[in-house]
Amino acid sequence: MVTFYDTEVASRLMLGTAQYPSPAILAEAFRRSGAGIATVSLRREAAGGDGGAFWELVRRLGVRLLPNTAGCHSAREAVTTARMAREVFGTSWIKLEVIGHADTLQPDPWGLVEAARELCADGFDVFPYTTEDLVLAEKLLDAGCRVLMPWGAPIGTGLGLANRYGLRSLRAQFPEVPMVVDAGLGRPSQAAEAMEMGFDAVLLNTAVAKACDPAMMAEGFARAIEAGRLGYEAGMMEPRDMAAPSTPLIGKAFL
Repeated sequence: MVTFYDTEVASRLMLGTAQYPSPAILAEAFRRSGAGIATVSLRREAAGGDGGAFWELVRRLGVRLLPNTAGCHSAREAVTTARMAREVFGTSWIKLEVIGHADTLQPDPWGLVEAARELCADGFDVFPYTTEDLVLAEKLLDAGCRVLMPWGAPIGTGLGLANRYGLRSLRAQFPEVPMVVDAGLGRPSQAAEAMEMGFDAVLLNTAVAKACDPAMMAEGFARAIEAGRLGYEAGMMEPRDMAAPSTPLIGKAFL
């Protein structure tokens, strides 16, 4: 169980809804993974011309919707898209993306903070897609965000946790803020590592949708996330430079 904006969600796995081979495979991926939140793009669905059919599909998933502002390159564009998404999907939740670099899809920090401030003031519950930068994180929190979504690596790369030091520092700096590792994960082991660091959830799309068996991959990520969270909560041993015997020396026979 994890809480975002005073709403409890049963699963720590969020799944995107793009690029799946078919609607049936999308639905099966959600069923087998138990994911509790689905991200949806207003831009993509409008472009596809099947908004009604898509809405009916995601409604049947029985999960919480998190619309996003994917593809927006300015604060104004993102704010407008967010307001349209609130009308279409009937939720104040919004995953805020303001892209600043076309190749890496890295967020524009200035545009992100500007849009976050305006949307928070307008009653949105903002989930900002950000980097692991501590200064940017603090400015987003000051703008009114109560959740942060730092990237693991650039969107769709599957590189995993590219800056482990930065992510650990971010998690340690704001221990009470719910954080979701979003983007760049390609393997279940990478999701488990994010959870072992103490992050609250993971958001995936490409790694699942483009797998040979998306539903099986979604279940694999769900199990990895559960294992990583259990390890974090149990308290993992710290690495040591020297070997230490697990069997006690007391009672050993000496010749």
